[in-house]
Amino acid sequence: MSTNFVEPLEQFATNLLDNLADALVGKASTLRDGTEHAGVELPRDLYAHADAQTEWWYYTGHMQTASGRRFGFEFVFFKRRTDLDRFGVVPLRLIANPLYLAHFALTDESRARFRYDHRKSANTPFDPRAEMSESRYYLKLGDWTVREATDGRHLLRATLGDDLIFEVALRPLKPAALNGHAGVGVSFKDEGEASRYFSFTRMEAEGDITWGGETERCAGGAWMDREFGTWRTTEKQKGWDWFSLQLSTGAELMVYHIRDAQGRPSEFSSGTFVDAEGRSTHLSRADFVLVTTARWKSPHTGATYPGGWRLQVPRFGIDVEVTPVMQDQELDTRGTTMIVYWEGACRVRGRHDGAETEGRAYVELVGYDRSHEQPSITSFLFGGALDRRWRSIFG
Repeated sequence: MSTNFVEPLEQFATNLLDNLADALVGKASTLRDGTEHAGVELPRDLYAHADAQTEWWYYTGHMQTASGRRFGFEFVFFKRRTDLDRFGVVPLRLIANPLYLAHFALTDESRARFRYDHRKSANTPFDPRAEMSESRYYLKLGDWTVREATDGRHLLRATLGDDLIFEVALRPLKPAALNGHAGVGVSFKDEGEASRYFSFTRMEAEGDITWGGETERCAGGAWMDREFGTWRTTEKQKGWDWFSLQLSTGAELMVYHIRDAQGRPSEFSSGTFVDAEGRSTHLSRADFVLVTTARWKSPHTGATYPGGWRLQVPRFGIDVEVTPVMQDQELDTRGTTMIVYWEGACRVRGRHDGAETEGRAYVELVGYDRSHEQPSITSFLFGGALDRRWRSIFG
């Protein structure tokens, strides 16, 4: 069919639906007020923000039960203002604004099993209740919650199916690291495009995990990333490889490559080194070398991911190998955040400042599956439920 005919129809439908959205839910905001590059303010910026387009609270950790069972976890809450989002001609704010999402994944290292779930809510009568407070640290989506105790600990609760309950308390052992070159928590993704970003790089973790009705005490360490803001996704931001390392020397390291469509790292790739005393140093793209040492192809989606790495930071004498505890740690979250990605628990071995070191890491790989470039409104509306039904039948 001639584009001379189709394009005017699409424009007509776009204008019609935009006018309908304006009438029903109000005009779309630009979500920019001139403060996009303001520094982080704590504790306020731990809480939710009314006008940030995207924000997340991201926990990863490595735990061991009293009986010796090892596992890793990823627990993340997202809030998305949808003023600027659309499915084709449909403004997403007609469906939800804001949209609340959460992911929880558990890597049972001892039994080589990976499980995850993902949720979303627009706080309609058909959705689980969601709340992300702007006046205190409290996140909720259904029975998944994060809140701050009076002593400053972060209290996490999540479930998987009807047979797993995860409840832990995390205590920061170091001050928040303010990521970004100026040391104020402003992290640029491209020219003029930045988020506010800080991390609690070492948290003491203890709590309970219930597997199939049996509860065990567990303890270990965790990492928390907090990022929020309104930034434009450019051609230089087609995916990323993100690493958080906790070394036995007491230091931590966060680095990431932002990749373009050809897989090349952007000059805006960066990181943060935190020494044993909690002092943070910004790392530019030139300060670290990241080399892929293995590949893994997903049997679920067909996407091929890096499956092992050598990471060097000559400035701090770091030369380590990062290896997944198991390769299959891929999450298909097309029913919520509309992407497929790999996020996994990893081991670390190598040298730091002239001495042997080991440690634990989490790695996130986004953009190796490209299905999000053609998002489906059907998959978004029903994908989560279909995913859970599929897993309940086939395990």
